Amino acid sequence: MAKFVHEAARNMSQLCRKVVHINIRWSVLQRVSFIRQFFRFIWDRILVCSTGKASQYRRLSRRGSFPPPEAIEAGLGFDESSMSCGGYETDSDLVTLKISLLGDGQIGKTSFVIKYVGDEQEKSSLQMAGLNLMDKTLSVQGARISLNIWDVGGDPGSHDQVPIACKDAVAILFMFDLTSRSTLNSVIGWYSQARKWNQTAIPILIGTKFDDFVRLPPDLQWTIVTQARAYARAMKATLFFSSATHNINVNKIFKFVMAKLFNLPWKVERNLTIGEPIIDF
Repeated sequence: MAKFVHEAARNMSQLCRKVVHINIRWSVLQRVSFIRQFFRFIWDRILVCSTGKASQYRRLSRRGSFPPPEAIEAGLGFDESSMSCGGYETDSDLVTLKISLLGDGQIGKTSFVIKYVGDEQEKSSLQMAGLNLMDKTLSVQGARISLNIWDVGGDPGSHDQVPIACKDAVAILFMFDLTSRSTLNSVIGWYSQARKWNQTAIPILIGTKFDDFVRLPPDLQWTIVTQARAYARAMKATLFFSSATHNINVNKIFKFVMAKLFNLPWKVERNLTIGEPIIDF
């Protein structure tokens, strides 16, 4: 009897050691997988900035059924869904495009991006000194597009990130606070820096905090609108007034960029009415 008990105890001990060994191996594999995904994400970012090649994307066919402009305006033409940062790496059909945001600090750039990509995606964003990276994946007429959005900080120390953020970008969003003319004046400096590193990106001039802007006196609104339109013409950029708080023109701006890139039959309507969200081109 004692011999049987001893043999059973020995077998149980061996089984426990095997279970512990398996658990340790599984834990190690999980950590290795996480580390591999993290470094692949970093490597993808480095490639975007260091290859020296223009971003590749294909023109979408005009043939076949295409949603009408009013459907696209309502968001039906663009099937948008936030994905994790590593979610695109195994999909060879995914087209990756880079969009950069420049402007002074405290003007609402990050809030603008979060409104577009969503709170969940913001949690998985990659933050570095003076730089915040977020992704958004959407489908346009059957093509899956991954937007890599590079949000450059507005403090003087973040200016060193402008070259890496602007290189190979297909569009650059120059942003300012509609309630602060000094941030509008700074746009010319940001534009000059960006064009040193990228001459081909689509320029968009965006005034943020439109919900606060409409509370300003009408004569001051008119002055800011006039100056912003003049800057947009000098930059050969399209001008949008927006509000992240009330989601005014946020999605429309990115749809406009996609329509320009892929020659889609969708256009925004010009609006120069004081007191309304300005769109000028």
